[in-house]
Amino acid sequence: QVRLVESGGGLVQSGGSLRLSCVVSGSIFRLNAMGWHRQAPGKQRELVATITASGSTNYADSVKGRFTISRDNAKNTVYLQMNSLKPEDTAVYQCTMAVFGSKTTHWGQGTQVTVSS
Repeated sequence: QVRLVESGGGLVQSGGSLRLSCVVSGSIFRLNAMGWHRQAPGKQRELVATITASGSTNYADSVKGRFTISRDNAKNTVYLQMNSLKPEDTAVYQCTMAVFGSKTTHWGQGTQVTVSS
């Protein structure tokens, strides 16, 4: 059974940093593309960052230069390092995985990030 479990969310002041982690089980992690989405209350879900199996990354314009996505295949883990946080970054952040060779996408349960002004 595929599982994605996020951690690392919390409350931080503007300008601070957090690192989110997502541990994957039940899949061949190294072959799969990974991503992070976020959704604030009353707003549409937004794609934040992606990383392919080969390590290529893409970012939403709103986080480019502040956030970094990375992966550690030995630990079956994807990370989102978030620096220079702003109140508009406040949202539930979810880890996603696109399974190699299929159109299946798995979602984690989400972790809350709150940035105070």
